[in-house]
Amino acid sequence: MPRVEVSRTVPASPEAVYAFLQRMEEFPRYMKSVDEVRVLERGEGFTVTRWATRLHGAPFRWTERDEFDDREWRVRYRLVEGDLKRFEGEWILEPSGGATAVTLTVDFEFGMPMIASLLNPVARLMIRENVMDMLAAVERALAEGGDAP
Repeated sequence: MPRVEVSRTVPASPEAVYAFLQRMEEFPRYMKSVDEVRVLERGEGFTVTRWATRLHGAPFRWTERDEFDDREWRVRYRLVEGDLKRFEGEWILEPSGGATAVTLTVDFEFGMPMIASLLNPVARLMIRENVMDMLAAVERALAEGGDAP
Protein backbone atom coordinates (compact mmCIF):
# COMPACT_ATOMS: atom_id res chain seq x y z
CA MET A 1 0.00 0.00 0.00
CA PRO A 2 1.45 3.40 -0.93
CA ARG A 3 2.40 5.72 1.94
CA VAL A 4 3.06 9.44 2.11
CA GLU A 5 4.72 10.99 5.15
CA VAL A 6 5.59 14.67 5.47
CA SER A 7 6.88 16.63 8.49
CA ARG A 8 7.09 20.33 9.24
CA THR A 9 8.01 22.31 12.34
CA VAL A 10 5.25 24.74 13.28
CA PRO A 11 6.04 27.68 15.60
CA ALA A 12 3.22 26.92 18.03
CA SER A 13 2.72 24.70 21.06
CA PRO A 14 1.54 21.11 20.61
CA GLU A 15 -1.61 22.05 22.54
CA ALA A 16 -2.43 24.83 20.07
CA VAL A 17 -1.79 22.64 17.02
CA TYR A 18 -3.80 19.77 18.50
CA ALA A 19 -6.72 22.06 19.34
CA PHE A 20 -6.74 23.37 15.77
CA LEU A 21 -6.65 19.85 14.28
CA GLN A 22 -9.74 18.94 16.29
CA ARG A 23 -11.66 21.71 14.48
CA MET A 24 -11.38 20.19 11.00
CA GLU A 25 -14.50 22.03 9.84
CA GLU A 26 -12.31 25.17 9.81
CA PHE A 27 -9.76 23.68 7.37
CA PRO A 28 -11.43 25.12 4.22
CA ARG A 29 -10.71 28.65 5.49
CA TYR A 30 -6.97 27.92 5.37
CA MET A 31 -6.51 25.14 2.82
CA LYS A 32 -7.12 25.93 -0.83
CA SER A 33 -7.64 22.29 -1.86
CA VAL A 34 -10.27 21.62 0.84
CA ASP A 35 -13.74 22.70 -0.26
CA GLU A 36 -15.68 21.44 2.74
CA VAL A 37 -15.31 19.43 5.93
CA ARG A 38 -18.58 18.60 7.59
CA VAL A 39 -18.73 17.05 11.05
CA LEU A 40 -21.36 14.31 10.89
CA GLU A 41 -20.83 13.06 14.44
CA ARG A 42 -18.80 14.22 17.42
CA GLY A 43 -18.31 11.95 20.41
CA GLU A 44 -15.92 11.33 23.28
CA GLY A 45 -12.51 11.22 21.59
CA PHE A 46 -13.72 10.98 18.00
CA THR A 47 -15.47 12.65 15.08
CA VAL A 48 -16.90 11.38 11.83
CA THR A 49 -16.22 13.91 9.09
CA ARG A 50 -17.20 14.20 5.43
CA TRP A 51 -14.55 15.77 3.19
CA ALA A 52 -14.78 17.39 -0.23
CA THR A 53 -11.36 18.24 -1.67
CA ARG A 54 -9.55 18.66 -4.97
CA LEU A 55 -6.29 17.05 -6.04
CA HIS A 56 -4.99 18.97 -9.03
CA GLY A 57 -8.55 20.08 -9.77
CA ALA A 58 -10.06 16.58 -9.62
CA PRO A 59 -12.76 16.12 -6.97
CA PHE A 60 -11.93 13.73 -4.16
CA ARG A 61 -14.57 12.94 -1.55
CA TRP A 62 -14.72 10.65 1.46
CA THR A 63 -16.03 10.16 4.98
CA GLU A 64 -13.57 9.33 7.73
CA ARG A 65 -13.52 8.52 11.42
CA ASP A 66 -11.04 10.65 13.36
CA GLU A 67 -9.79 9.42 16.73
CA PHE A 68 -8.10 11.82 19.14
CA ASP A 69 -5.41 10.76 21.60
CA ASP A 70 -5.15 13.66 24.04
CA ARG A 71 -2.16 12.23 25.92
CA GLU A 72 -0.04 11.64 22.80
CA TRP A 73 -1.35 14.63 20.75
CA ARG A 74 -2.23 12.31 17.86
CA VAL A 75 -5.14 12.25 15.49
CA ARG A 76 -5.70 8.95 13.69
CA TYR A 77 -8.11 8.78 10.78
CA ARG A 78 -9.46 6.02 8.58
CA LEU A 79 -11.83 5.82 5.66
CA VAL A 80 -15.46 4.99 6.34
CA GLU A 81 -16.54 5.42 2.71
CA GLY A 82 -15.32 7.26 -0.32
CA ASP A 83 -13.41 7.30 -3.60
CA LEU A 84 -10.63 4.94 -2.48
CA LYS A 85 -10.61 1.41 -1.11
CA ARG A 86 -8.31 2.43 1.73
CA PHE A 87 -7.35 5.85 3.08
CA GLU A 88 -5.92 6.23 6.57
CA GLY A 89 -3.11 7.78 8.56
CA GLU A 90 -2.37 10.10 11.41
CA TRP A 91 -1.25 13.50 12.56
CA ILE A 92 1.66 13.13 14.99
CA LEU A 93 2.70 16.10 17.16
CA GLU A 94 5.96 16.30 19.08
CA PRO A 95 7.36 19.23 21.08
CA SER A 96 10.43 20.69 19.39
CA GLY A 97 12.21 23.51 21.21
CA GLY A 98 9.24 25.84 21.76
CA ALA A 99 7.57 24.71 18.54
CA THR A 100 5.87 21.53 17.32
CA ALA A 101 7.12 18.96 14.84
CA VAL A 102 4.00 17.96 12.92
CA THR A 103 4.03 14.77 10.85
CA LEU A 104 1.10 13.81 8.65
CA THR A 105 0.95 10.29 7.22
CA VAL A 106 -1.38 9.00 4.52
CA ASP A 107 -1.72 5.34 3.51
CA PHE A 108 -3.98 4.74 0.52
CA GLU A 109 -5.14 2.06 -1.87
CA PHE A 110 -7.22 2.38 -5.03
CA GLY A 111 -8.59 -1.13 -4.92
CA MET A 112 -7.92 -1.74 -8.62
CA PRO A 113 -4.78 -3.91 -8.72
CA MET A 114 -4.54 -3.87 -12.53
CA ILE A 115 -4.04 -0.12 -12.70
CA ALA A 116 -2.50 0.52 -9.27
CA SER A 117 1.04 0.34 -10.66
CA LEU A 118 0.16 3.16 -13.07
CA LEU A 119 -1.83 5.31 -10.67
CA ASN A 120 0.09 4.90 -7.40
CA PRO A 121 3.22 6.91 -8.35
CA VAL A 122 1.15 9.82 -9.67
CA ALA A 123 -1.27 9.67 -6.75
CA ARG A 124 1.63 9.56 -4.28
CA LEU A 125 3.07 12.77 -5.77
CA MET A 126 -0.32 14.50 -5.75
CA ILE A 127 -1.11 13.44 -2.19
CA ARG A 128 2.38 14.45 -1.04
CA GLU A 129 1.90 17.92 -2.52
CA ASN A 130 -1.51 18.19 -0.86
CA VAL A 131 -0.11 17.06 2.51
CA MET A 132 2.66 19.67 2.26
CA ASP A 133 0.00 22.32 1.55
CA MET A 134 -2.03 21.14 4.55
CA LEU A 135 0.95 21.43 6.90
CA ALA A 136 1.74 24.91 5.58
CA ALA A 137 -1.91 25.85 6.08
CA VAL A 138 -1.83 24.66 9.70
CA GLU A 139 1.15 26.92 10.32
CA ARG A 140 -0.58 29.83 8.54
CA ALA A 141 -3.82 29.32 10.45
CA LEU A 142 -2.08 29.32 13.81
CA ALA A 143 -0.08 32.42 12.87
CA GLU A 144 -3.40 34.14 12.02
CA GLY A 145 -4.93 33.23 15.37
CA GLY A 146 -6.52 29.91 14.37
CA ASP A 147 -5.56 28.52 17.77
CA ALA A 148 -8.38 30.30 19.55
CA PRO A 149 -10.91 27.86 21.01
